[in-house]
Amino acid sequence: MTRFRLLQLTAACAALLSTAACNRDAPAPTPPPAAQAPAPTPAPEPPAPATVTSVELGNAVDEENRVVAPASEFATTDTIYASVGTDGGSAARLTARWTYGDESQLVRSTDADVPAGPQVVAFDIQHPEGWPTGSYTLDVLLDGTSVETRGFSVK
Repeated sequence: MTRFRLLQLTAACAALLSTAACNRDAPAPTPPPAAQAPAPTPAPEPPAPATVTSVELGNAVDEENRVVAPASEFATTDTIYASVGTDGGSAARLTARWTYGDESQLVRSTDADVPAGPQVVAFDIQHPEGWPTGSYTLDVLLDGTSVETRGFSVK
């Protein structure tokens, strides 16, 4: 009988252990990570400043304000054009200052407001009685700062 009791006791222990193992509490689920505030949106970059990308002189421009045939010598009766290319993310103010001779006598100064992005602006000077022969200079200013200077002559 002892043996029978021992078997019963062993069976009861085994049943108790397997029941205890099955009913054991499952580990608590890991809580989801705390909601994080979205990363702040970086401030937008300021637009790139405008730049002068080209300056050409000639006696004619096309419908896109580009000089047809670049030149540095002109006839006394020519209308003289300056084609100024710009680029950049911000608007700017261009100035064309035309001067004559070594003493830099101002012939004409013209301003143009240029919107952001690639642009081509044409400036011109003309003289109804004809240009005096000699040396001339075109000074291109961007927002008041000289950025390009071109010399030319009238013969």
